[in-house]
Amino acid sequence: MKNLPEEDSNGIYVRYKKPILTSDHIPIHWRYDLNPDSNPNSLERIGYNATMNSGAIKWHDNYVLCVRVEGNDRKSFFAIAESPNGIDNFKFWDKPCVIPEIKENPETNVYDMRLVRHEDGWIYGIFCTERKDPNAPKGDTSMAVANAGIVRTHDLINWERLPDLISSASQQRNVVLHPEFVKGKYALYTRPQDGFVDVGSGGGIGLGYIKNMENPVLEDEKIIYTRQYHTIYELKNGLGPSPIKTNKGWLHLAHGVRNTASGLRYTLYMFMTDLNDISKVIHKPAGHFMAPLGEERHGDVSNVLFSNGWIEDCDGKVYIYYASCDTRMHVATSTVDRLVDYVTNTPEDKFTSKGSVETIIDLIDKNKGLY
Repeated sequence: MKNLPEEDSNGIYVRYKKPILTSDHIPIHWRYDLNPDSNPNSLERIGYNATMNSGAIKWHDNYVLCVRVEGNDRKSFFAIAESPNGIDNFKFWDKPCVIPEIKENPETNVYDMRLVRHEDGWIYGIFCTERKDPNAPKGDTSMAVANAGIVRTHDLINWERLPDLISSASQQRNVVLHPEFVKGKYALYTRPQDGFVDVGSGGGIGLGYIKNMENPVLEDEKIIYTRQYHTIYELKNGLGPSPIKTNKGWLHLAHGVRNTASGLRYTLYMFMTDLNDISKVIHKPAGHFMAPLGEERHGDVSNVLFSNGWIEDCDGKVYIYYASCDTRMHVATSTVDRLVDYVTNTPEDKFTSKGSVETIIDLIDKNKGLY
């Protein structure tokens, strides 16, 4: 179907009406044995539950997503879907991605790949690897260990597996590669945490450096965006896609998590770091940038938006790819100029109700005579 923009807009971005990928988009030859001799009843042989959390990259003038596909067996894998315009007609490539394992320690599950075209000439994919926790008590079949898996490619078909990230944190999630060298090193945004689910005593968006990708030992890791009480990121926060470079600074899209009576709520927020010092946050708009609306609230994990992919076009248009409720993929569009305006001119959070009212009154006073 042709995907049309929503009529309502806040001026910052435009959502599109239809999801761009769902489990119904999975190719028929991935699901059915098409030989009537071996499948006389035309039964589905392999079922799929969700298409979500997709990395994104411009590829030969088309728009490509590295989609996290989850099967009915709960295992996730990566598959490439391609569109000529970035908003509809996404079609999966003929086969899913074949990601080599770490032979000495193969993972059980993989998900949420960020695709980054680095200035060293490679396209890197950094994703979450999940293995059963070897220290889990007997009988506990849910404790897991998360870390950052690393692959690289030149064609999005043949993937070279590199060692998993080596860091001092017990676990790592939402690890994202900066697209440029920083003082000759690779820069990684991280989210160190104590457990598979619980962040623990630390947490926040971190930044560290590695000397080479063949031996990815993280050095000088520090938190650059901390969690904060009574905010949208009070429980967890992590970077989404790799940042976009602008003349004002680096644009970042992240997710923040807070607890509610009905469970965790994931929303998206933005910030900007300094062009010459990527560890320095220079603008932090208050509140969420995007939150689940309408049907986006419903799915396997309700009340969740998550993004790990966006594409900046040569004309400054930005395609923001996001998943709702660990179920389906959507797109919203904006421009670099609008996003820079939003990030640099939106008031920051004063962290109290009184402060919020003061901010609103400041705007009302500024608008006197204009309404």
